Amino acid sequence: MTTQSMHGGNVAIVGASETDRIGALPDVSMIHLHTNAARRAIADAGIDKSEIDGVATAGPTPIEVADQLGIRPRWVDGTMIGGCSFMALVRHAAAAIASRAASVVLVTHGESGRSRVGVPGYGRAASSISGQFEAPYGALAPYSSFTTPVLAFMKARGFTREDLAEVVVSQRLWAIPNERASRRDPIDVEGVLAAAPIAYPFTKDMCCVVTDAGGALVVTSAERARDLPSADRAVYLLGSGEGTESVIVSQMDQLDSFGPFRRGAQEAFQTAGLSHDDIDHVMFYDAFAHLPLYMLEDTGFVGKGESAAFFKEGHTRPGGDLPINTQGGGLSYTHSGMYGMFAIQEAVRQLRGEAVVQVPDVKTSFVQGVGMMFGAGGSLVLSNQRG
Repeated sequence: MTTQSMHGGNVAIVGASETDRIGALPDVSMIHLHTNAARRAIADAGIDKSEIDGVATAGPTPIEVADQLGIRPRWVDGTMIGGCSFMALVRHAAAAIASRAASVVLVTHGESGRSRVGVPGYGRAASSISGQFEAPYGALAPYSSFTTPVLAFMKARGFTREDLAEVVVSQRLWAIPNERASRRDPIDVEGVLAAAPIAYPFTKDMCCVVTDAGGALVVTSAERARDLPSADRAVYLLGSGEGTESVIVSQMDQLDSFGPFRRGAQEAFQTAGLSHDDIDHVMFYDAFAHLPLYMLEDTGFVGKGESAAFFKEGHTRPGGDLPINTQGGGLSYTHSGMYGMFAIQEAVRQLRGEAVVQVPDVKTSFVQGVGMMFGAGGSLVLSNQRG
């Protein structure tokens, strides 16, 4: 089997749905966010759950998710590499389908990130690498751990906190019309900078929202997709890539650039047989305002040091030539802790023509995820045309 058998439009997303509600959901447990999203995605695909023979998830085990749904799969994947797990799981599902290890794969996500209902306690062992070499120095949460690389990134390029604020402002414009978005109030650069300080250089608006939410995907072969009620809404996988680096942020290979973004994106474009000019729409994982800047440069859409101007000049905003994070992203739409599923969901909506703020004539979407802060990356090239 070559990677082409899992790419090039041979595998399709035929079902996609988020939970019926997102936001603050103290009445819904983590596992029920998974099952709610799963049932909605299965219905969206127009299949019976008995056809599902593969289950993939991150967080709870696929055993638990499958059992809750009454599915007895012959293939499972519990890959857990943080927020980009879902990009990797789509890629792994495609490989399983291409090799006939599975025929219909359900990929689920659910996280009670805000209400913490049915969620294991958070903590790191004192003997772990992060417990020994980061936690004693105050790097106890993403917002405090990310400060080291983001300051190195800004210094290397001469960027300012205003440049971080421009990312927030640009993405908020997409969220304002979206009733499901957590942050919808108009904001300007001065407002972002005046928000409550969190950890320098971040203010509150430069940090993601914290929500309860879930999402799910149904993935199968393009041949099977043709026979489904959802056939005219299928979204095809053209290319993908993934990679990892260090388990702690301070030990990145290069503080101002992330290898898994560079390598994963390169593989995704190569396997898709497309160039950056072929991409109509982009979803960048944006737990914090600096990540879209890194991603623009590392994935090759702009050159080193050009990302801040790209945002400021309006290219990523509604009406811009490279729409990015078109539901508001993790900064304004939703972020349950692992955001990758929601980036994929919006890419699918755009490619189906079903987005709240629809970009005209979208045929291709590039999705880039990050996991464990700067620990892992996953890249997808998706299209509403098989290729």
